[in-house]
Amino acid sequence: MNTLIQARMQGTPIAYLTGWREFYSMDLKVSRHVLIPRPETELLVEVALNHIEAIPAPRILDMGTGSGAIALAIAGNAPNAHLVATDIDDNALALAAENAGIHHLTNIHFLNSDWYSSLAHERFDLIAANPPYIDPKDPHLQQGDVRFEPQHALVSADHGRADLRKIIEHAPAYLEANGWLALEHGYDQGEVTRAVFKQRGFDRVETIKDLNKCDRVTIGVCPDNTQGSNNNTPTKTPGAVHRSLELKPYSRH
Repeated sequence: MNTLIQARMQGTPIAYLTGWREFYSMDLKVSRHVLIPRPETELLVEVALNHIEAIPAPRILDMGTGSGAIALAIAGNAPNAHLVATDIDDNALALAAENAGIHHLTNIHFLNSDWYSSLAHERFDLIAANPPYIDPKDPHLQQGDVRFEPQHALVSADHGRADLRKIIEHAPAYLEANGWLALEHGYDQGEVTRAVFKQRGFDRVETIKDLNKCDRVTIGVCPDNTQGSNNNTPTKTPGAVHRSLELKPYSRH
């Protein structure tokens, strides 16, 4: 007990001390190998569920799954969906698979992959990701819970934009025609993320605000003329939209 108290006094997050964190009404195991799931990320789950609702058996890719929070929340609320959840950390994948077992979810396949590297030629109706998006020089990295979380899951080069760009750039090769890409990002990255979506040829691009009225998730649909291409040639698209989307209320039990 004294060890736990001392660790907490030093700032160790409660989730790491207890080994559990609630996300989208699900209790998930967490460890220092994964980020602690945050309430803001529930918006990404809501966006994904809204966009696959009309698809009978959607295929969904969750990249950088960590504890499996996003994949499990989608799988639990869309039992007809088939999900692939990837991560580069085998410890994270083992924890995510354990969480899936705890919640008796069998519609998720876990795969070690550096973004798209292990996916061959698979296609998905929706790709979702909460990638690293913090600038390595951001002073907030020395504050609060993030001091104890895995840095590779938090920071990204190019002022926090490198991984967002990589995911957007290659997404059309892994999306079905009219498939959706949904990305969580920082509160100050909505404008630049929309611009990269547009440059890559995505249509119906919009940024959705979280409950704190901060830019949090940007989405776009992959049209036929960008499907299957990995080149860097941008195509003309309608102007991007920046607005708050009225979503279905969160389900709490």
